[in-house]
Amino acid sequence: MRESPISATVDFDADGVQHGFLKLPVSHDESAWGAIMIPITVVKRGDGPTALLTGGNHGDEYEGITALMKLANRLTAEEVSGRVIIVPMMNPPAAEAGRRTSPMDKGNLNRSFPGDPDGGPTRQIADYFTRYLVPMCDVALDLHSGGRTLDILPFAAAHRLEDLEHERACMNAALAFGVQTTIMMFELDAAALYDTVVEAQGKTLVTTELGGGGTSTPGSIELTERGVRNFLIHTGLLEGELTEPTHRRFVEMPDASCYVQSEHAGLLEMTCALGGQVRKGEVVARIYDMTRTGAEPVDYRARRDGIVLARRFPAKVAMGDTLVVLGEEVATLER
Repeated sequence: MRESPISATVDFDADGVQHGFLKLPVSHDESAWGAIMIPITVVKRGDGPTALLTGGNHGDEYEGITALMKLANRLTAEEVSGRVIIVPMMNPPAAEAGRRTSPMDKGNLNRSFPGDPDGGPTRQIADYFTRYLVPMCDVALDLHSGGRTLDILPFAAAHRLEDLEHERACMNAALAFGVQTTIMMFELDAAALYDTVVEAQGKTLVTTELGGGGTSTPGSIELTERGVRNFLIHTGLLEGELTEPTHRRFVEMPDASCYVQSEHAGLLEMTCALGGQVRKGEVVARIYDMTRTGAEPVDYRARRDGIVLARRFPAKVAMGDTLVVLGEEVATLER
């Protein structure tokens, strides 16, 4: 496999604070000899672990982008024991367009791993992370939220792994992130995820969902910033005390029955609240035919007991849209 076409303007081995770019040459209608410029910050002091912090894997998820832009502006080398690599926007074309996918090639970065140096821009970005950035790190934090189409109860998550020690390290880091809800997450399509590439390389990974609706709030930004700091303290890169919630719950997502997906198009009526409890067989959503009156709505029912972790945000739905995501609360802790 050939070398990546992406080049870095920072020296990953130099001490201090560096702000620069990952430059991907792209020739397109608006710029014959253009480039995608991916902002990157490297903060390093001496020896120690390396953390890779990423946001903007999807361009309409703003909590991670905002929190990491702020961290890149403020973090000093004197605070760090090791190296922190910050990439607030993994996919700048998507972020600049405010879309989940890239307008340059319609690529969904988080369904493009491990990538391809000879593919389109999105797959080239995925390849650079897979072969260059992830091997540099010991721990990784990928910040997601629901974007324009989902509203999600804030949580940090890990995944079931064959190596139980590796799984435990990821879950401990997710717990340290310090949000109220921590999840052992089941993914519908894990094969091409960034998470899968990071875990396959034996790295400790935490992923998150921290809000949604294609916006951010003072509360969601505060939650994200606190979690990032907790993650860096937990992994030994920063000194300090973890900030922990007074009430915590641990949630399992055992299988695909956690997802309620639409088999109809129309107008969505939610009948359950984000964070609320539902019982198996309970109606969680209804879809109305928008082409006529006098037609009864279609009821969608929970296939298991659980807490409502996520819901569709726009009221207009198409076939295949996820309406509700459920998880089974298995433990509650009070501090």
